[in-house]
Amino acid sequence: MKTNTNLTKVFEKYKGLWITLDDSLKKVISSNKNAEKAYKEAIEKGYKKPTLFKVPQENLPYFGFVK
Repeated sequence: MKTNTNLTKVFEKYKGLWITLDDSLKKVISSNKNAEKAYKEAIEKGYKKPTLFKVPQENLPYFGFVK
């Protein structure tokens, strides 16, 4: 299954921060300058496997692959 997610608004709001996303990759669960803290906060909110993502300072072309 292919998933295309537009993260434009996320890039604007969370530049330079680590964020966690839900399974749909459409909802930001938590954000922090520290990756471990962002991840732990998502786990504490009840998410078992949140996606951890570093939002770059600049909006550059990006693609990823999940197996």
